[in-house]
Amino acid sequence: MKSVEAARQAWRDWLKSERRLSAHTLTAYEHDVAGFLGFMTSYLGKPPSLDALAKLKPAEFRAWLAERAREGMARTSTARAFSSVRSFFRFLDKRGLAHNASIGAIQTPKLPRSVPKALSERDMDELLDAPAEVERDPWLDLRDAAVLLLLYGAGLRIGEALSLSKGTVEGLLKAGQDTLAVTGKGNKTRLVPLLPQALEALTAYRDACPYLPARKPDEAFFVGARGGALDPAIVQKRVREIRRGLGLADSVTPHALRHSFATHLLGAGGDLRTIQELLGHASLSTTQRYTDVDSARLSQVYRAAHPRAKG
Repeated sequence: MKSVEAARQAWRDWLKSERRLSAHTLTAYEHDVAGFLGFMTSYLGKPPSLDALAKLKPAEFRAWLAERAREGMARTSTARAFSSVRSFFRFLDKRGLAHNASIGAIQTPKLPRSVPKALSERDMDELLDAPAEVERDPWLDLRDAAVLLLLYGAGLRIGEALSLSKGTVEGLLKAGQDTLAVTGKGNKTRLVPLLPQALEALTAYRDACPYLPARKPDEAFFVGARGGALDPAIVQKRVREIRRGLGLADSVTPHALRHSFATHLLGAGGDLRTIQELLGHASLSTTQRYTDVDSARLSQVYRAAHPRAKG
């Protein structure tokens, strides 16, 4: 029979090749399972074998969860860790290495339902029209403007925007297209329409960036001040500077622009299925969180449209 360590390595390889998880997510999964096995080593008095993992009872899983609570771990962190451990046990079961029915009896720690924080349309306009930074090359401001328009105008994740290749964007601009193919989570590709303003911003940045002509088609389209691929931290820093200058809340982050994209579409009458496709959500339930954000708008539409609300 395989050792637990060999099983962990096989699980990791499966996550990387089959699930195609990012390096960051893969590291988080591994850290979570290592923490669980470390706890079980102390709890059982020795490192658990695959046979021992198969024989774990619900009380032993709950002891691990209780220990995390005593250590002050956030419920979101524990929920993620439990998801990682459950993934590991499912892998063991599918490979015939260990079957444990007890883990199915454990409920994932309940989390407070988080609601995305979106900007108002006015705040969004002011953010996009924020004055340029002083004492730096103008092309850097054109770059930042193009990135922010992709986040808000097309609902891209920051990683999706910064992973766009030079060849992809230049091919789109050369062909006069207004639809961008974006590869998101799970290596899934979706088509996203681009606003004229976003196309203009991409063109302006392309024409002004001194490093783009020398870059290869498969290299990043967005670059930093020294010509390397643009780091997400630079975009995050720029958004922090803008929000401080405008007096906006700390919740205004690059990801908030994506939330604002969805919220404003919903407020204008967009349907959830379409917004789900544009955002690249695997589940409609993820997209439905935006209905909480714009409940006032939905109530207004209801009162104006429902026959019984007109009396």
